[in-house]
Amino acid sequence: MTSKLPLSAFIICLNEDGYLGNCIESLDQCAEIVIVDSGSTDGTAALVQSYIDKGWPIRFMYEPWRGYAGQKQFALEQCSQPWCFNIDADERLDAPLRKLLPDLLRAPADTVGWRVARRPYLIGYGYTPVKVHERRNLRLIRRGRGQYDLSQKVHEGIVPDGKVENARSGSLLHFRPLLMDEQILKENKYSSLKADQQVEAGRPPRSYKLVFGPPLYFFRLYFRNGLWRCGLPGFIEAMTGAVYSFLTAAKIYQRHALKQRSNADDALSH
Repeated sequence: MTSKLPLSAFIICLNEDGYLGNCIESLDQCAEIVIVDSGSTDGTAALVQSYIDKGWPIRFMYEPWRGYAGQKQFALEQCSQPWCFNIDADERLDAPLRKLLPDLLRAPADTVGWRVARRPYLIGYGYTPVKVHERRNLRLIRRGRGQYDLSQKVHEGIVPDGKVENARSGSLLHFRPLLMDEQILKENKYSSLKADQQVEAGRPPRSYKLVFGPPLYFFRLYFRNGLWRCGLPGFIEAMTGAVYSFLTAAKIYQRHALKQRSNADDALSH
């Protein structure tokens, strides 16, 4: 165990015994690790207890599911250290990010948070190179200087109260290599949450997003984010993102269409 930083890592989980161990191992610099479980039925609780028994500074608690944003907000509120780091059970801090953490925590008082890049693990390739990463998201926040937007059903993020900077190096490593059979189910679930969120917010369908959104999404991932460097696994990853974009836009359109014209079998009139 290394010397501890004034940092609380917080994790929400459900049935993550196959992923959570390596996540915890990458957090050995944290003075506190808050893990909020929403009812795991696998070996998650036993895994966490094994780390507690070894002396890891883990606070493990149960909280009924509040939705992604609500669950993470609850976990954030349990943190006691000056800085708080949001990490998922299937993510790990890479070596450069671990090395950089002490500098990030010494940020000037007017900096309330840090955005961090994330590198996915691709089936048939492994983790993407350092130059190939997703856009940086706010993960490290001063306690009391940010909270989650509870209206967000998916892709929830911390809303900061002050200036946020980009971490100059380091990444979160995302390890959940799902076969397309499973990945498409995940994209279907997330696109439904996103579509419902948009419809509830009163946003109308946009034909240009249905037509141009998917190719633009692919272009951003494949060319701007650099997935072209990863061969066919990178192409598949970018195409999967385009599918998510299409499903979201199509579902928004159909939800509004059903309000205008409900389905009716009028075959006899034709």
